[in-house]
Amino acid sequence: MQATRLIAIRHGETAWNVDTRIQGHLDIPLNDTGLWQARQVGQALAHEPVAAIYSSDLLRAWATAEAVAQATGAPLTPERGLRERCFGDFQGRTFQQIEDESPDQALRWRKRDPDFVPDGGGESLSMLRERIERTVHAIAARHPGQQIVLVAHGGVMDVLYRLATRLHLQAPRTWQLTNAAINRLLWTDSSGLTLVGWADTQHLDNASRDEIHS
Repeated sequence: MQATRLIAIRHGETAWNVDTRIQGHLDIPLNDTGLWQARQVGQALAHEPVAAIYSSDLLRAWATAEAVAQATGAPLTPERGLRERCFGDFQGRTFQQIEDESPDQALRWRKRDPDFVPDGGGESLSMLRERIERTVHAIAARHPGQQIVLVAHGGVMDVLYRLATRLHLQAPRTWQLTNAAINRLLWTDSSGLTLVGWADTQHLDNASRDEIHS
Protein backbone atom coordinates (compact mmCIF):
# COMPACT_ATOMS: atom_id res chain seq x y z
CA MET A 1 0.00 0.00 0.00
CA GLN A 2 1.27 3.49 -0.86
CA ALA A 3 1.81 5.94 1.98
CA THR A 4 -0.87 8.48 2.85
CA ARG A 5 0.46 11.99 3.46
CA LEU A 6 -1.21 13.73 6.39
CA ILE A 7 -1.35 17.42 7.22
CA ALA A 8 -2.55 17.75 10.82
CA ILE A 9 -3.77 21.15 12.04
CA ARG A 10 -4.85 22.29 15.45
CA HIS A 11 -7.81 24.67 15.32
CA GLY A 12 -7.35 28.44 15.55
CA GLU A 13 -7.36 30.31 18.83
CA THR A 14 -10.42 30.67 21.06
CA ALA A 15 -11.10 32.97 23.99
CA TRP A 16 -10.83 29.95 26.27
CA ASN A 17 -7.33 29.19 24.97
CA VAL A 18 -6.34 32.68 26.06
CA ASP A 19 -7.97 32.17 29.47
CA THR A 20 -6.34 28.70 29.92
CA ARG A 21 -9.86 27.30 30.33
CA ILE A 22 -10.47 23.63 29.48
CA GLN A 23 -12.76 23.17 26.48
CA GLY A 24 -12.77 19.42 25.92
CA HIS A 25 -16.06 18.55 24.21
CA LEU A 26 -17.64 21.95 24.90
CA ASP A 27 -18.36 23.83 21.67
CA ILE A 28 -16.40 27.09 21.88
CA PRO A 29 -16.07 29.27 18.74
CA LEU A 30 -12.91 30.82 17.36
CA ASN A 31 -12.08 34.35 18.45
CA ASP A 32 -10.99 37.03 15.96
CA THR A 33 -7.37 35.85 16.11
CA GLY A 34 -8.50 32.27 15.52
CA LEU A 35 -10.56 33.26 12.49
CA TRP A 36 -7.52 35.07 11.07
CA GLN A 37 -5.33 32.04 11.75
CA ALA A 38 -7.83 29.79 9.97
CA ARG A 39 -7.71 32.00 6.88
CA GLN A 40 -3.92 32.06 7.00
CA VAL A 41 -3.55 28.29 7.15
CA GLY A 42 -6.07 27.95 4.35
CA GLN A 43 -4.04 30.30 2.16
CA ALA A 44 -0.84 28.43 3.04
CA LEU A 45 -2.35 25.18 1.75
CA ALA A 46 -4.26 26.67 -1.20
CA HIS A 47 -1.88 25.31 -3.84
CA GLU A 48 -1.21 21.92 -2.25
CA PRO A 49 -2.84 18.76 -3.65
CA VAL A 50 -5.43 17.87 -1.01
CA ALA A 51 -7.72 14.93 -1.71
CA ALA A 52 -9.93 15.33 1.37
CA ILE A 53 -10.28 17.17 4.67
CA TYR A 54 -11.52 15.50 7.85
CA SER A 55 -12.36 17.59 10.90
CA SER A 56 -13.55 17.25 14.44
CA ASP A 57 -17.20 18.28 14.46
CA LEU A 58 -16.61 20.78 17.28
CA LEU A 59 -17.07 24.36 16.07
CA ARG A 60 -13.54 25.61 16.66
CA ALA A 61 -12.07 22.84 14.52
CA TRP A 62 -14.87 22.86 11.96
CA ALA A 63 -14.54 26.61 11.31
CA THR A 64 -10.80 26.16 10.81
CA ALA A 65 -11.41 23.26 8.43
CA GLU A 66 -13.97 25.28 6.47
CA ALA A 67 -11.32 27.91 5.75
CA VAL A 68 -8.98 25.19 4.46
CA ALA A 69 -11.76 23.67 2.36
CA GLN A 70 -12.60 27.04 0.84
CA ALA A 71 -8.96 27.67 -0.08
CA THR A 72 -8.18 24.19 -1.43
CA GLY A 73 -11.54 23.13 -2.87
CA ALA A 74 -11.19 19.75 -1.15
CA PRO A 75 -14.28 18.01 0.26
CA LEU A 76 -14.80 18.38 4.01
CA THR A 77 -16.13 15.57 6.22
CA PRO A 78 -16.96 15.74 9.96
CA GLU A 79 -15.32 13.07 12.13
CA ARG A 80 -16.29 12.77 15.80
CA GLY A 81 -13.29 10.51 16.37
CA LEU A 82 -11.04 13.58 15.99
CA ARG A 83 -12.62 15.41 18.93
CA GLU A 84 -10.52 16.68 21.81
CA ARG A 85 -10.18 14.52 24.92
CA CYS A 86 -13.31 14.65 27.04
CA PHE A 87 -12.34 16.23 30.36
CA GLY A 88 -15.57 15.63 32.26
CA ASP A 89 -15.91 18.01 35.21
CA PHE A 90 -12.67 19.80 34.23
CA GLN A 91 -14.46 21.31 31.25
CA GLY A 92 -15.23 25.00 31.67
CA ARG A 93 -12.65 25.44 34.46
CA THR A 94 -9.30 27.20 34.27
CA PHE A 95 -6.03 25.43 35.06
CA GLN A 96 -5.82 27.38 38.32
CA GLN A 97 -9.39 26.48 39.34
CA ILE A 98 -8.61 22.80 38.82
CA GLU A 99 -5.47 23.13 40.97
CA ASP A 100 -7.41 24.92 43.72
CA GLU A 101 -10.61 22.89 43.70
CA SER A 102 -9.40 19.38 42.82
CA PRO A 103 -5.75 19.12 43.93
CA ASP A 104 -5.60 15.30 43.94
CA GLN A 105 -7.01 15.03 40.44
CA ALA A 106 -4.85 17.94 39.29
CA LEU A 107 -1.73 16.11 40.44
CA ARG A 108 -2.61 12.99 38.44
CA TRP A 109 -3.38 15.21 35.45
CA ARG A 110 -0.05 17.08 35.70
CA LYS A 111 1.84 13.79 35.96
CA ARG A 112 0.08 12.55 32.80
CA ASP A 113 -1.22 9.42 34.50
CA PRO A 114 -2.31 7.36 31.45
CA ASP A 115 -5.22 5.81 33.34
CA PHE A 116 -6.54 8.94 35.07
CA VAL A 117 -10.15 9.69 34.11
CA PRO A 118 -11.50 13.09 35.24
CA ASP A 119 -14.75 12.88 37.18
CA GLY A 120 -17.90 13.45 35.20
CA GLY A 121 -17.42 11.06 32.31
CA GLY A 122 -14.01 12.11 31.05
CA GLU A 123 -11.46 10.12 29.04
CA SER A 124 -8.05 8.86 30.14
CA LEU A 125 -4.97 9.51 28.02
CA SER A 126 -4.92 5.82 27.14
CA MET A 127 -8.51 6.02 25.93
CA LEU A 128 -7.73 9.11 23.88
CA ARG A 129 -4.68 7.53 22.30
CA GLU A 130 -6.64 4.40 21.32
CA ARG A 131 -9.44 6.51 19.82
CA ILE A 132 -7.10 8.71 17.78
CA GLU A 133 -5.00 5.80 16.53
CA ARG A 134 -8.11 3.90 15.44
CA THR A 135 -9.68 6.95 13.78
CA VAL A 136 -6.56 8.03 11.89
CA HIS A 137 -5.88 4.48 10.72
CA ALA A 138 -9.40 4.23 9.28
CA ILE A 139 -9.20 7.63 7.56
CA ALA A 140 -5.68 7.24 6.16
CA ALA A 141 -6.42 3.77 4.78
CA ARG A 142 -9.02 5.33 2.47
CA HIS A 143 -6.42 7.52 0.76
CA PRO A 144 -3.32 5.54 -0.26
CA GLY A 145 -0.93 7.68 -2.30
CA GLN A 146 -2.90 10.85 -1.55
CA GLN A 147 -2.53 13.83 0.76
CA ILE A 148 -5.28 14.63 3.26
CA VAL A 149 -5.83 17.22 5.98
CA LEU A 150 -6.92 16.46 9.55
CA VAL A 151 -8.20 19.38 11.65
CA ALA A 152 -8.49 18.72 15.36
CA HIS A 153 -7.27 19.83 18.79
CA GLY A 154 -4.21 20.21 20.98
CA GLY A 155 -4.67 16.88 22.72
CA VAL A 156 -5.10 15.15 19.37
CA MET A 157 -1.94 16.79 17.98
CA ASP A 158 -0.03 15.62 21.06
CA VAL A 159 -1.16 12.03 20.51
CA LEU A 160 -0.30 12.15 16.80
CA TYR A 161 3.23 13.30 17.61
CA ARG A 162 3.66 10.55 20.20
CA LEU A 163 2.33 7.89 17.84
CA ALA A 164 4.64 9.05 15.05
CA THR A 165 7.73 9.18 17.28
CA ARG A 166 6.87 6.13 19.43
CA LEU A 167 6.94 8.20 22.61
CA HIS A 168 5.13 7.06 25.75
CA LEU A 169 2.11 9.01 26.95
CA GLN A 170 4.05 10.14 30.03
CA ALA A 171 7.15 11.33 28.15
CA PRO A 172 7.76 15.05 28.79
CA ARG A 173 6.59 17.22 25.90
CA THR A 174 9.35 19.07 24.06
CA TRP A 175 7.29 19.98 20.96
CA GLN A 176 4.80 22.77 20.35
CA LEU A 177 1.04 22.51 19.88
CA THR A 178 0.55 25.90 18.26
CA ASN A 179 -2.88 26.96 17.05
CA ALA A 180 -3.16 26.64 13.25
CA ALA A 181 0.39 25.32 12.79
CA ILE A 182 1.02 22.89 9.93
CA ASN A 183 2.20 19.42 10.99
CA ARG A 184 3.12 16.74 8.45
CA LEU A 185 3.13 12.96 8.84
CA LEU A 186 3.13 9.81 6.73
CA TRP A 187 0.96 6.76 7.33
CA THR A 188 1.27 3.21 6.02
CA ASP A 189 -0.65 0.14 7.06
CA SER A 190 2.56 -1.67 7.99
CA SER A 191 4.33 1.10 9.92
CA GLY A 192 1.57 3.38 11.13
CA LEU A 193 2.52 7.04 11.51
CA THR A 194 5.94 8.60 10.97
CA LEU A 195 6.91 12.24 11.46
CA VAL A 196 7.86 14.44 8.50
CA GLY A 197 7.69 17.99 9.90
CA TRP A 198 6.17 19.71 12.91
CA ALA A 199 4.87 23.12 13.98
CA ASP A 200 5.41 25.06 10.75
CA THR A 201 4.15 28.56 11.56
CA GLN A 202 5.62 30.60 8.71
CA HIS A 203 2.09 31.59 7.70
CA LEU A 204 1.35 33.00 11.14
CA ASP A 205 2.59 35.86 13.28
CA ASN A 206 3.01 36.25 17.04
CA ALA A 207 -0.76 36.04 17.55
CA SER A 208 -0.43 32.25 17.84
CA ARG A 209 -0.74 30.60 21.24
CA ASP A 210 0.61 27.30 22.50
CA GLU A 211 -1.60 25.94 25.27
CA ILE A 212 -1.41 22.54 26.87
CA HIS A 213 -4.99 21.59 26.03
CA SER A 214 -7.51 23.01 23.60
